[in-house]
Amino acid sequence: MQPRDFLKDLFSAAVKAADPLTGITAYLPAKPKGRTVVIGAGKGAAQMAQALEGVWDGPLEGVVVTRYGYGCVTQDIEILEASHPVPDSAGLVASKRLMDAVSGLGEDDFVIALICGGGSALLPSPPEGLTLEDEIAMNEILLASGAPISAMNVVRKHLSTIKGGRLAAATKARVVSMVVSDIPGDNPAYVASGPTVPDRSTRHDALDIIAQYKMPLPQAALDFLATPAADAPSPDDAVFARHEHHVIASAGVSLEAAAALARSHGVEAAILSDSIEGESRDVASVHAAIAREVLAKDRPFRKPVVILSGGETTVTLRGKGGKGGRNGEFALAMALAIQGHEMHVLAADTDGIDGSEDNAGAFADGKTVERLRAAGLDPRRLLDGNDSYSGFAAIGDLFETGPTGTNVNDFRAILIR
Repeated sequence: MQPRDFLKDLFSAAVKAADPLTGITAYLPAKPKGRTVVIGAGKGAAQMAQALEGVWDGPLEGVVVTRYGYGCVTQDIEILEASHPVPDSAGLVASKRLMDAVSGLGEDDFVIALICGGGSALLPSPPEGLTLEDEIAMNEILLASGAPISAMNVVRKHLSTIKGGRLAAATKARVVSMVVSDIPGDNPAYVASGPTVPDRSTRHDALDIIAQYKMPLPQAALDFLATPAADAPSPDDAVFARHEHHVIASAGVSLEAAAALARSHGVEAAILSDSIEGESRDVASVHAAIAREVLAKDRPFRKPVVILSGGETTVTLRGKGGKGGRNGEFALAMALAIQGHEMHVLAADTDGIDGSEDNAGAFADGKTVERLRAAGLDPRRLLDGNDSYSGFAAIGDLFETGPTGTNVNDFRAILIR
């Protein structure tokens, strides 16, 4: 098998292991006396709704929101689409629709919440004194800050009327949340900024994060965070007493599936971690150092081996006009660090979209730099300008899958033969 085909198969195994149907079936709750209403948000929310309809024995109704182009056919659950990663007015409408869907329910009714990565941008709902334009500006600032996703979502949930458990707090019905985790550590309260799962973070934590990462948020946002109204509900609030949440898919399970497939092909697999965070280029530097050590000295792993890792890295924007996401940036930084070495790399987002472009990620190997220069491109300049997409597009090394229907974050594989 060619190296890229092998890496593609590992990615496919990882995505298949995160199929929401498996997890939904495992945690399927009992039917209630009253109505069953489904709500949801995220890049895989439509596929989660479709899976639920396939196994639920009884009447269903509800509404979920996903990214433009990520919808699918459902029978009773309405699918809305909105913008990701930057919110838009369609997301504002979707937030209201989800709130309306649960606010009139009683204690005998039941809410199933389908939550996965991407829900933060898809559910804009600015508090009084802030506008959608403020939320859009805040989101762009957060994405450019270099802060880890968990930190960004602490800020988001204290500048919202739907995140931080507020959606679940708006109903008297029992809520069961089924969460596909794209968060290192798999804390469900951080996935999509926890619209149905509260946590103990406070507005003071949000202010500390803003200061730490020097985020130039709009003054209206800072003014709101200075008031008690910014604090999200506490997990100890009585309104959450009957609620449950379950992480039904995660990066750890996906990496184990990829590792098992590699071993079935006679290639040992080493999982570094399923929760790696940090600057993409810095994470690439560490991965490259390990890979070069394996290639030269058979330590800490013996060849042949595929080194796997997951989590969510970040990109601090250093210029304007560059295109590409964190996985493209990782792959480009790897290419520079393994130039001339015999190894093959795939870095991709398991939801099928890396950042705001149309690719899942990119391939790299010991000759990527040579191919870029032959195409008249300077790989170092591309990296400095956060423009990995343009480089990999020029040499045909983008990895394109389309929407996968799930999202357990980054998938990285380095094959050393």
